[in-house]
Amino acid sequence: MRIVFMGTPEFAVPSLRLLIEQGYNVVAAVSQPDRPKGRKRVLTPPPLKEAALAFGLPVLQPERMRSPEAVAAIAELQPDLIVTAAYGQILPKALLDIPRLGCINVHGSLLPGYRGGAPIQRSIINGETVTGVTIMYMAEGLDTGDMISRVEVPITDEDTSGTLFEKLSAAGAELLGRTLPALIAGEIKAEPQNNELATYAPNLTREDERIDWSKPARSIYNQVRGLSPMAGAFTYLNGEVFKVWACAKPDGKANNGSAAPGTVVAVSTAGIDVQTGEGVLQLLEIQPAGKRVMTVADWLPGSRLSSGAVFDGGEA
Repeated sequence: MRIVFMGTPEFAVPSLRLLIEQGYNVVAAVSQPDRPKGRKRVLTPPPLKEAALAFGLPVLQPERMRSPEAVAAIAELQPDLIVTAAYGQILPKALLDIPRLGCINVHGSLLPGYRGGAPIQRSIINGETVTGVTIMYMAEGLDTGDMISRVEVPITDEDTSGTLFEKLSAAGAELLGRTLPALIAGEIKAEPQNNELATYAPNLTREDERIDWSKPARSIYNQVRGLSPMAGAFTYLNGEVFKVWACAKPDGKANNGSAAPGTVVAVSTAGIDVQTGEGVLQLLEIQPAGKRVMTVADWLPGSRLSSGAVFDGGEA
């Protein structure tokens, strides 16, 4: 049986590794094109491409999977099954119709909840306590295909999107390994999704990253966790971008008198206490404009921050 595997970020690597280690015949990997990365804009291959090359697999990187040329290139591989995991593009019907066993996707949520490109980040941002992985047949819509199998994964208060990515990628690979034998044997009874229960997790925007200090401390805490360690949440200090990478779990501290949301109410090497719309939030790891990520204790000696300063969530 010939399998084509499609994926892009680190999330997809454990699933590809499982297929290789279990002896499946992966004939090629497909990933997004190399992209400029970092301040020096160095052209960098996606993690899935690097893993595939290490396994000795040929790698295709079409700019647009909907192009006739890209579909023809996949058809030439004569796949019996296509497996995707966080590939990053919606596959056209012409491609979905190629493999005799269909196309399946390892998706990082419990469908029909959190369809879309950022289910892991948004599940944390929204304060969910449980998420999971769903393996489904792919359809023309956005994560709308029939569900084949699923597994739940708890979200702890300490989880960031980084730790949850690792948990779900491992859970997805394990679930794929348990699902494939029955799928290949034709023993799968897929379950249609209830579209009335569908929720969506669109890709994150700059607006999603900006802190609104009028929100409750717990909400901002979840936002910071959901954006770490990728984009990071940000606010403004003296008109410059000020990123927040980690906070202490809100302990229910009451509002500090008449302090407005965004006001610094206490400063120490332990952290920066900031008034929110409901409670006080302590910042632990920050990144002032033009500087590296650091703890508050490392930053304070060279800063002039004091109680009464105000973080502004609006435009600089």
